[in-house]
Amino acid sequence: MARPDDFAARRAYLVALSDGELEALFWELTQQVVDPLVELARAHTSPSIERSVLMRMGLDSLVCGAVVGECEKRRLLGHGAGHLVLHCAQEWGTDVRSAGARLAAGEGWDTVEARWGLHHD
Repeated sequence: MARPDDFAARRAYLVALSDGELEALFWELTQQVVDPLVELARAHTSPSIERSVLMRMGLDSLVCGAVVGECEKRRLLGHGAGHLVLHCAQEWGTDVRSAGARLAAGEGWDTVEARWGLHHD
């Protein structure tokens, strides 16, 4: 089955755009493609996926389990355990292993709550 060559017709609306406008259009269209993927990842994670992410960030299994357990208890898994650890590491000016260890020890969750506006009961 031959596909008709309609390239010229499909690109007609792009010809008049400047480089800046083309770049803006590119990022707009990219965002439209990525948004559903981000929502899917946010809504379809699990403790095992989050532990796996943390292990790939270099945290040991005990720290991973503690951080993910606390994320579950605080209903934060949808934000991503790795995202929380990375945020804390950046806030505290430290590496992810140190941040993860601190969170696993029960410290620093106020930083997470301040970032996401959440409060643990």
